Formats: sequence, C-alpha cells, structure tokens
Amino acid sequence: MKALVLALALGLASTSVVAQADDNANWTRPIKPYRVAGNIYYVGSEGLSAWLITTSEGHVLLDGGPSAEGGKLIERSIQSLGFKLSDVKVLINTHAHYDHAGGLAQLKADTGGKLWASRADKQALEKGQHFGDNANGLTPFPAVKVDKTFGDEQKLKMGGTTLVAHLTPGHTIGCTSWTTQVVEKGRPLNVTFPCSLSVAGNVLVGNKTHKSIVADYRASFAALRAIPTDIMLPSHEEQGDLLAKRQKQLRGDADAFIDPTELTRFVDGYETRFNQELARQQGAAK
Repeated sequence: MKALVLALALGLASTSVVAQADDNANWTRPIKPYRVAGNIYYVGSEGLSAWLITTSEGHVLLDGGPSAEGGKLIERSIQSLGFKLSDVKVLINTHAHYDHAGGLAQLKADTGGKLWASRADKQALEKGQHFGDNANGLTPFPAVKVDKTFGDEQKLKMGGTTLVAHLTPGHTIGCTSWTTQVVEKGRPLNVTFPCSLSVAGNVLVGNKTHKSIVADYRASFAALRAIPTDIMLPSHEEQGDLLAKRQKQLRGDADAFIDPTELTRFVDGYETRFNQELARQQGAAK
C-alpha cells in the first residue's frame, strides 16, 4: 500500500516504479542544498522538495517535509547555506498532505515563522490529517496552527520579492501553486512551484467532502497552463528530474533548470492520467 500511495502521489503507474516505491528512504535522505536561480535555494531531501526564498527582510520557506525529522533536515540545509533559522519569517505550503506538511510544526517552533495557508487547507493542517474522501485513507501528521489564511491571487511581499498564490484544488481541496520572478545574470525568469495534480487515491465519483473535485481538477489544469513559466520547481524530485538538472548545473550548464515548455508537459501528463482514472471510477460506479 505504501508503494502504491507514493506512485499515485507522483502520478506514476508502471510496475517498476511501484516496486521502487517500496523504499521511501529518499524522502528523508539528505543532499547538499543548492541555489537554483536568483534568490531560490533547494533545501529539501533527495526525494521531497523544500524551497527557501531569501530576501533582505527575511526568508520564506515553501513546504516542510514528511515529519519532524524531515523538518530538522530542512533546518540543517538552511543553516549549511549560511542562513539563520530565525530569519525564516513565513512558512508556506503547497498542500496539506503529510509528505509536505509533516515537518511544518517543527519548523514553525524552531524558526518562529508565521504559517500562511489557503483557507481550504487550514482545517487539515490544524487537525493534522488529510481532508477528503480518499481510497488510501487519511494519513496523519503533526498538527500546526495557521497564522494567516488566504484566497486566490494572494500576494506575499518581502524584501523586494513577491510570491503569488494560485489556488489549484483537486489533489487537496486547498492545493496552492506559487509563482515568483527572479533575475539570473540580468535575465528575468518566471518561476512556478506547482501543487501536485495527481489523483493520489482521491474519490472522483461521489466524493462527499469535496463535491466539486472533478470541476476543480479541470479548472486547475487550465489555470496552470495559463501561467508563463521559465523554471518549474515541483514538490517531488521525480516530477521535475531535479537531481539530473542539478548534475547538469554542476557541470556548468547555467540553464539547467530553464525550460519554458516543462510546465505544460507536466500538466498534460497529469490531465491524461486524471481522465483515465475518472473513466475507471465512472465505470466501476455503474
């Protein structure tokens, strides 16, 4: 079951992938943190992303790993880059699943940062449990108090950096994609941190707690396609081949993370799998 949950979370379906997913050790395996572009740094584990956006007025941290220990791993990465934990002023989240929210309580306690979350995901974060009808069950994680809730197009401004929240529900009811702009060697680049789009066990037919789930997924596919994106930074390493891009960067490829077509391909793949799963559930319901 654990392997299946991971494979669904990544939107992958092959037998070989499911077999590999039996070991989720890369979710808590440390890697050396690094700068992607501009003021954006990777501070996650080998398998799960966490992103530090630095500014002159303090820093923003996006996602918190799967557990308190995952949060500690992120803290060590931040410190190894030379940044202070106390300078992390705001914590944000793509969505209220344990693999991205499980370390937020630890991070909040240790940094003193304020947690911002979409209104629809607030309940799950503060309860410490995924919200919604899901065939894989509702995996618990450490509950964390939300300090500020927001709706679509909320702007987070700090030290000359602006992050914009785009509500892209489906994967969770309050799934949030984030965008910002960086300048790399004089070149402005649009950056998108997409929330996951996979079905991941969600009930699509007769969902009692998220009745608009099908329409929400479809609206989210359209919304993400409309966002101009030069750099896509997803919440799972596998969703964007981040390790391979980092190796290219280390070999001197300054544009390793730049691909203006990647977000569209990302959305297309998940929409195809969504339609297949919807058809399967509709057929099973007859």
